[in-house]
Amino acid sequence: MKSNDKQIIFGLQPVKEAVKAGKDFERLYIYKGMNKENFSELKILLQQYHIAYQLVPIEKLNRMVQGNHQGVVGIISRIVYHQLEDIIAEVFEKGRSPFIVIIDRVTDVRNLGAIARTAECAGVDALVVPLHESAMIHAEAIRTSSGALARIPICRVDNLKWAVNYMKASGLSIISISEKGNCSFSEINFTIPVALILGSEEDGISNALLRLSDEICFVPMMGKIGSLNVSVAGGIAMYEVVRQRINKNQ
Repeated sequence: MKSNDKQIIFGLQPVKEAVKAGKDFERLYIYKGMNKENFSELKILLQQYHIAYQLVPIEKLNRMVQGNHQGVVGIISRIVYHQLEDIIAEVFEKGRSPFIVIIDRVTDVRNLGAIARTAECAGVDALVVPLHESAMIHAEAIRTSSGALARIPICRVDNLKWAVNYMKASGLSIISISEKGNCSFSEINFTIPVALILGSEEDGISNALLRLSDEICFVPMMGKIGSLNVSVAGGIAMYEVVRQRINKNQ
């Protein structure tokens, strides 16, 4: 990413002003050897505004920008993130069953974009992504999603286990889509409040989230290839939710 990209902001004062202005950060990098006084002051501000950051070597910051970054470089988000609690409460208040999609460790921009595009078309209420180990939502990601990432609510959380436990406590059934499942996705009742978990092609869904799931189900395979692209598998599962809910309302 080039330093003249409008998403990038660097320097202590510009970053502080962006934080105070309520900007969402896609990523915020701080030199791990920053002056103790400057770091303490910045850390207090970031905690006040609930903004996460990552400590990195100076070389990473030097590669990102050519100007005097003073040990801090931020990438301003192109979208506004939503609070998961607010989304779920709003859907219930409207008398509907929440339909959430949780994306675990999907770092490929094209896969994230494709999932978001299908989710928006399928009427998903929100996508939940982790703060780390997730593709950045930048201009390319939004283009790949045909604009869906700018339309569907995105909830970014520090800990997906917390998010899953919150949804379970709120009455949502947690369904993991995985080849490790013991039943077909078509056997699941998707007319109730539900959250689907999709995992990366490389690592799948984490064991911690699988253990928290109410059901683990697979997409039946008739060919010789062992798995589907995550966006394709997710699309099939999402439209099973759509099919069941349409049939219920007829």
